[in-house]
Amino acid sequence: MLKLLQINICSAMLSTGKITEDISKVAIRHGWNTYTAYGRFAKQSVSHQFRIGTQWDTYKHYVEHRLFDREGLASRGATARLVRQIEDICPNIIHLHNIHDHYLNYPILFKYLASLNTPIVWTQHDCWAFTGGCMYFDLMNCNKWKSGCNECPENRALFCNRSKEQFVLKKECLDSIRNLTFVSVSNWLKGLLEESVQKHRRIEIIHNGVDICTFAPIEEKKQGDTFNILGVAAIWDQRKGLDDFLRLRRMLSDEYKITLVGLTPKQIRLLPDGIRGITRTTNVEELVRLYVKADVFVNPTYSDNFPTTNIEALACGTPVITYKTGGSPEALDEKTGLVVEQGNIKSLVHAIMQMKENPLSSADCRSRSEAYFDKDKCYEQYVHLYESLLKSY
Repeated sequence: MLKLLQINICSAMLSTGKITEDISKVAIRHGWNTYTAYGRFAKQSVSHQFRIGTQWDTYKHYVEHRLFDREGLASRGATARLVRQIEDICPNIIHLHNIHDHYLNYPILFKYLASLNTPIVWTQHDCWAFTGGCMYFDLMNCNKWKSGCNECPENRALFCNRSKEQFVLKKECLDSIRNLTFVSVSNWLKGLLEESVQKHRRIEIIHNGVDICTFAPIEEKKQGDTFNILGVAAIWDQRKGLDDFLRLRRMLSDEYKITLVGLTPKQIRLLPDGIRGITRTTNVEELVRLYVKADVFVNPTYSDNFPTTNIEALACGTPVITYKTGGSPEALDEKTGLVVEQGNIKSLVHAIMQMKENPLSSADCRSRSEAYFDKDKCYEQYVHLYESLLKSY
């Protein structure tokens, strides 16, 4: 029986953890035995899963990072143990996801992977693989990653900036792995990879998918006097556009109601009148009801690859308005949403008003999700990729 090992910060929960779980389910249907190694955060899984290191390892790694900009250079013992576990499993495919976030030592892992003939697949959920340490550089308008990071404008550590050292080391480590294939979840990120120092790699595109049976129009949308605007994020901050929602509230009349999901209790206490705040919900049925009841899903993100929330909204029959950020517009077409220049609040207000006056078809939104973002169809492409790689090596 073929064996798949996936490595990610989380397993069977949060955005990338759900992706690893859904890939495992598809692989199992094809007769694979699946394993998931995770850094922290896990729910029950269909895979054999195990944690990399301990919480104490994570704390020590975080301290090294915050003081000396050593993300990915701590967790030496934890990564050495992971290598031994990989040897015991002897997987046919090793699939990497987010390997940063204070739980892995990438030089140790990459040195080991370079010694194998096993095909390595690495799904790019952000830009960390080809930078000196940052996951996104949009807000800083930085292009140093194209040739060589140095003096990173992102203030990650208290005492030093290792962006140049990290950039060189990461490139050297990756260059030693000959059997590595990148998968981008958006056309936008594939374009960046093709401009980066990893442009010589094989780069595939496989968009993220969602469970279109769970995320579905559970009831008819009802036209009323109010126009319901929904925003959803795992963490609400400047990058996700929280400040822009506050500005929207001041510019829209009372007939527009805003609901934000994923806020902290403190953020909810500080909300102005007219914005309903909800903490992060693990109740999928509740989230689906919120998507379905919304007249439009608004995603004013400033840094994103291919946000799952957009396709969750479409699957529930709700059109989307998003900033022209990263791969966020790629989920939409002219029948299912509108795209606004990043940070242009006046244009965002106009788009919302346009959506109210000329609503887009819920049926078209649902049809697009069924055609392009059914997770089973999307993640079948990974199994086909695995099979093609095994024939090549």
